[in-house]
Amino acid sequence: MYVSVAHLYRTMTAVNALLAAVGILGVSASGPLMAGASASAMAITFWRSALATAVIAPAALLTRRGELRSLDRRTLTLTVAAGLLLTAHFATWVSSLKLTSVASATALVCLQAGFVVLFDRMRGNPATRAVVVGLVVSFSGVLVVSGVDFSLSPRALAGDLLALAGGAFAAGYTIVGSTVRRSVSTTTYTALCYGTCALMSLAVCLVGGFQLGGYDGSTWAAIIGVTVCAQLLGHSVFNHLLAVMSPTVVSLSLLLEVPGAALLAGVFLDQAPPLGVYVGLVLIMAGLALVVLRGRPAPAEAPLD
Repeated sequence: MYVSVAHLYRTMTAVNALLAAVGILGVSASGPLMAGASASAMAITFWRSALATAVIAPAALLTRRGELRSLDRRTLTLTVAAGLLLTAHFATWVSSLKLTSVASATALVCLQAGFVVLFDRMRGNPATRAVVVGLVVSFSGVLVVSGVDFSLSPRALAGDLLALAGGAFAAGYTIVGSTVRRSVSTTTYTALCYGTCALMSLAVCLVGGFQLGGYDGSTWAAIIGVTVCAQLLGHSVFNHLLAVMSPTVVSLSLLLEVPGAALLAGVFLDQAPPLGVYVGLVLIMAGLALVVLRGRPAPAEAPLD
């Protein structure tokens, strides 16, 4: 049966939008889950990465053995670098959740979209006017949702700075991942990236004396929940979408985590979001739509699985 290119494109766009929605829901659960866990930031980083690697690595070994053997040194180096950046992102952001509100930490870490544009400019790829306007509109939505939650207390300020650093590390992780995904499948990339993150965070835990076990049932439930929701259904989905979306669009999509996390925190942690959450959601969506419709086209000819 004949299928037009336009029809195929529309179908793929709808599938990608559905996957993005799943990813956003997944990462939105991470803040409330990790904020309520009694484990340290590095321990959570280790367990979520190690458990995800345990799920993905067997599939990579069974189905991607040839690809694993053919990886060149540059690709391996970039993948390891992405894993190290992911470790730094988790360590700083999860630490921020212990010091400031979920809404503030999530809003600041989602500034990774701005860092992606900044880093791209430093690499000689200036953003179009539509991208800049879209960023401003989306960030206005972020401020409407959670700007009133920012605090000037020393503890909250330290948490805000850690969340900001987490956003910068996340931007680096997204850009490097986008480069690797041009030639490497999602399964191979995530197995190696998460494995690197697990090994690095384990080393930090052992050297720093962070407790890796002995938690209560609610903490283990939170760790498993963040692994399934944020790691497997969140990060892995967005790593997949890096093959068909630019790092800027992926990072802007993650801004929707702000109202999502604020709403979930209100339900599970009694941190009620501001009344303007829905206004902020509309602004974020409008900015994202502007970037998608008028911004730079997504990368092409990348492996999708």
